[in-house]
Parts: sequence; structure tokens; C-alpha cells
Amino acid sequence: MIIRRSDTLGTAHSGGQLLRCHFAFSDYQEAEHTHEGCLQAVNIGTMLPNGCYQIGPEAAVDILTWVRSGIVTTTMDHFQSEDIGAGGLHLISSGTGCRTLHWKAGGEGVSFIQFWILPDIEGTTPMQESRPQSSEDKSRGFQIIASGFPEDDPEEQENEEDNAPITLNARARLLQAALPAQEGAAYCTTPGRDLYMLVVSGSIRIGEETLFAGDAAAFEGITDLTVIANQHSELLLADVAADRPAKH
Repeated sequence: MIIRRSDTLGTAHSGGQLLRCHFAFSDYQEAEHTHEGCLQAVNIGTMLPNGCYQIGPEAAVDILTWVRSGIVTTTMDHFQSEDIGAGGLHLISSGTGCRTLHWKAGGEGVSFIQFWILPDIEGTTPMQESRPQSSEDKSRGFQIIASGFPEDDPEEQENEEDNAPITLNARARLLQAALPAQEGAAYCTTPGRDLYMLVVSGSIRIGEETLFAGDAAAFEGITDLTVIANQHSELLLADVAADRPAKH
């Protein structure tokens, strides 16, 4: 386990937006923090009311935007704009290329976290997909909110439709958990995977280590993870391939 404390994060200027970055991004470059397996970037942003964040062109990356508070309107080439509220998740899969990617805050501003994941599949058509805040009981542990594993997509049943994970072009997962104080969550993966967990709020312990809001931890060569909440806590966990896809 490698812990990344919140006060060690980098700062990047991108598309008129100031971002706090876990990995090298835009003008923030640090040799010790370039990526975690196929997880290319984890960026935290806050936009003032009606503020904008615009980048591009981008290709061959899945960009997941999880909204912590407020409402953000997302826009990409040739697609209808979508409004994503607090707790919602939005995917832009840039595929063969998008000229412009645009996020605009609503009238109360917005706080968001983005995960950039390298896809396994080349030459896909750009696409977007959104998922509202889950109606599931997140206190049951880690819930899959985005996945590139076919087995994670539930059968098309009416009562499960709202909780189906967003479909990624990478064999990766993004999971979410909201844990009451002194309760825990466990997650099991397969060999050859890297895990990266971000404490959105609260504080947790893993073994004898304590992580606080804004802290993160990377896990390499570990297949079983258990966390205990010291207080009510919300977590995001990325499960990605440890080996990056070969470029052709």
C-alpha cells in the first residue's frame, strides 16, 4: 500500500480550470506520480457558478466524471448535452477522437472528481453515458458504478435498470461506498490488477494506517482489500489492469 496524502497532490492548469491532481497532468509533471496501471489521471476540480472547463482534442481515453456537489452540464462533439447532479456519474469515451470536451457548472457551482482510464479497445466510436445517483443502499459496501467487465452488467430487469454500471472500454471498474462509523467494506479482485482508493469524506483505517478526507492509497499485487470507517465515510475505488495496453 502506497499512501498519497491530500496535501501532497499536484496542481495543474487545464482549459481555464485549476485542478488538484494525483498523477501527472497538463503542466503538473512529477516522475514519482505518473499513473497507476491503466489509470491515467485522477483530478479534483471545483468550478464557480456558471464556470466552464473545456479541453480537447482527446482520443483513446475513458473519462469518468463523478459529481460531488452541484450540477454540471457536459458537452462533446455531435452529442446532446447532459446535466449530471450530485452523486451522478458521466462517461466520455473519446475513442477515435473528440475535438472538444466541455463541462459547465450550474448556478451554484460544482465540485467533481475525474478518473481517466486507458481503454483496451482501439478505434471505437466516441460515446457518452450517464448514471444518476444510485438508489441502492451504498452502506452495503462497494458498489460498482462503472465497469468494462460484461459480467458486471445486470440482466435487463426493470427494477435494476437505474443501478446498472456505466460501460467502459477498459477491463476496469469504478466503485463507490458510503460507510457508517465503525462499519467496513471488503473488495476482492484478481491478480494483475492495481487498485486506487480515494477517501472523498470522513476517515478510514486499513490495517494500522488511517486515511482522511482527500487522502488516497494505491495497492499493487493485492487481491483482497478491507477498510473500516472511523466515522461516516464515502470512498471511490478504481480497479484497473496493472499493465498498460500496448500502442500499435
